[in-house]
Amino acid sequence: MRKKYDKAFKSKVAIEALRGENTLQEISATFQVHPNMIAQCKKELVDKAETNFEKKGKDQAKEKELEVKVDSLYKQIGILQVEKEFLKKKYRQVYGREPDL
Repeated sequence: MRKKYDKAFKSKVAIEALRGENTLQEISATFQVHPNMIAQCKKELVDKAETNFEKKGKDQAKEKELEVKVDSLYKQIGILQVEKEFLKKKYRQVYGREPDL
């Protein structure tokens, strides 16, 4: 069975590997994980490190913009549902049966 590790543990292992004070084998023995996992965690940490230094204002502006867009789409969905129910009701009144959808 494959063992799963949480983010905090993987971060700790990756930081230890980045320090370079110990070899992969020593770190592997210390944390009881495979050296390949250590290399993987280290690579992932290095690859994603640059996202920590992005400007927060951009992210907040994008998030706010997306939130406004989602809200308007939900509003439009609500309007369309009301219209659909109204038209179904009128169809039943005029034709005396359910519409074929």
